[in-house]
Amino acid sequence: MFLIFPALWTIYLGLTNNQLFGLGAAHTQFVGTQNYRQTLSDPQFTNSLKVTLIFVLGSALVGQMVLGFMLAWRFHGWNSWVRRVVEALVIVSWIIPSSVVAFLWIAFLDGPSGTLNQLFGLHVDWLLHHPLLSIIVYNTWRGTAFSMLLFGAALNNVPPSHLETSRIAGASGWQQLRDVILPSIRGHILTNMLLISLWTFNDFGPYLITAGGPNFATEVLPIYVYRNAFSSGALGLGAAISTIMLAINLLLALVYLQLLRERRPREAAAG
Repeated sequence: MFLIFPALWTIYLGLTNNQLFGLGAAHTQFVGTQNYRQTLSDPQFTNSLKVTLIFVLGSALVGQMVLGFMLAWRFHGWNSWVRRVVEALVIVSWIIPSSVVAFLWIAFLDGPSGTLNQLFGLHVDWLLHHPLLSIIVYNTWRGTAFSMLLFGAALNNVPPSHLETSRIAGASGWQQLRDVILPSIRGHILTNMLLISLWTFNDFGPYLITAGGPNFATEVLPIYVYRNAFSSGALGLGAAISTIMLAINLLLALVYLQLLRERRPREAAAG
């Protein structure tokens, strides 16, 4: 009811000329793959797909994963009030409503009067001249908490005897990380990679900051769907774009499952 039916209904709408208003709303016609052909030949779709991939790579796979692991690794085994304060601040950034976070980042980056420019005496209009970088940093700041919590739990499950044995063998901190920690939490890394990739790929949050501009520089695919389906009223076209996004999400999930299957035989052989 809540997953299969909406997905099938979206696929059906993508094969029609259904409109939000006008004659297409009253007299829907079956158009086959016309919406898909129109989407795949649209330069704006290619641009949105490129922007989305950069957004996912920069803010999720590089920003959130790396920063989240660094925080978890730094706090691992460290009992201090500083750790508790920093962890609380990171988690607060994750649970604040998106509309509030967007307003804060607009105030932080907005032109000469923005907080960032005021603090460092800069005169850069970040949202105008560096819009994609701005939303990447925003999403990294917003979503790092999940990666930090997941990696923190994973590090707590690494047997201390493994680290102690590696230290006795003379392994450096980097060697312990490379040869003991990362192989032990590989499943958590893959899980985190899948979840934050899918969340970021389907994130509508950038619209609250840049509305997809300037000049479509930050128009990720969810904003592209919104512009076609609701701003232009072409629900059939928007549904077709959503179906393409669903296919890309399924492809990402299949890649993750394949990597997980490759991991399990190696663990069984090692056991």
